[in-house]
Amino acid sequence: MRNKINSKKGFTLIELLIVIAILAILATAVITVLNPAQLLKQARDSTRISDLAALNSAISLYLADVSSPSLGTCAGGTARCTASSTSGLTTRTACSVSTSTSVTNTGWVDVNFASISAGSPLSKEPMDPVNSTSYFYSYGCSSTTYEIDARMESTKYGSSGGSDVVSTDGGDNATVYEVGNSLVL
Repeated sequence: MRNKINSKKGFTLIELLIVIAILAILATAVITVLNPAQLLKQARDSTRISDLAALNSAISLYLADVSSPSLGTCAGGTARCTASSTSGLTTRTACSVSTSTSVTNTGWVDVNFASISAGSPLSKEPMDPVNSTSYFYSYGCSSTTYEIDARMESTKYGSSGGSDVVSTDGGDNATVYEVGNSLVL
């Protein structure tokens, strides 16, 4: 005959508390290592780099394709910007604000991309992912030369970061990312 021993299977309260404590420590370590805020900044910076590359390509195509190109009005150091307040502006003396993303000469980049023989390479002009007083796109031009700027948020893409784009872009300002055919405007 078998002896019936009153044995219940399960976890004790102490075992459960130990497991919960270990999970909490691991979660804290993972969040500290991954730094989600920095990852979001890096994602926005990647978008900025991609947006400026697309604009740079579109303007280069416009200059090559249109017989009498006009890059808009950027007289006297006045840039065209996407932000409504530009206290973060560092590369221009002033900024004419436009939040229009039209590709037909009325967007914040004052170029008629629709006049390209194959059609506009952009469906709309990109805007900065944050588009605030500190993070916005600016466009400066002079005759057939131009420069488009954006400030980076993350340490990765910032000056002396692992993927530094601001001080290695060939421009005259080591605090903003600059693209164009004249990086000294």
